[in-house]
Amino acid sequence: MTTDHLAPHSVSSHELSRLAVRVGECLRERGWRLATAESCTGGWVAKTITDIAGSSDWFDRGFVTYSNASKQDMLGINAELIESQGAVSGPVVRAMVAGALAHSRAEAALAISGIAGPGGGSPEKPVGTVWFAWGRTASVTTMRRECFAGDREAVRAQAVRTALFGLLEYLSTLTR
Repeated sequence: MTTDHLAPHSVSSHELSRLAVRVGECLRERGWRLATAESCTGGWVAKTITDIAGSSDWFDRGFVTYSNASKQDMLGINAELIESQGAVSGPVVRAMVAGALAHSRAEAALAISGIAGPGGGSPEKPVGTVWFAWGRTASVTTMRRECFAGDREAVRAQAVRTALFGLLEYLSTLTR
């Protein structure tokens, strides 16, 4: 699934709130809790979720792992994986999901790592590149890469929206 049908730069807090409520409904129906592992969004997904009254019923915890060292310390990610693949990569977000699940009491997790800008990009990974992963175990994980346009705030807001929307899609593929 792609988020092309969503307006590219405009992400309202109301839209994010609606998505978070839907995520909560899906998790509550299953009796599951969520953990988040966020890098470039700096806890924005967790903030959006915890803005919802009653989210403590379905949200366990959030890890803000902005630095590579924090990904290693808090999530147990191997330094060699980060060095060989880069922090903004599919293998690293998959490991972030596994780490969030291993270090929480959640039954589902999402992870985000990206380059929000204005600097830090490269020809292989330009500013706006964001990797996402959603999973229940290290082996049952869905990943996706997006490249968003806009300034730092726009990239981060689009990443939060994609993370929540992608989680809804992921949950819809699982049996209860």
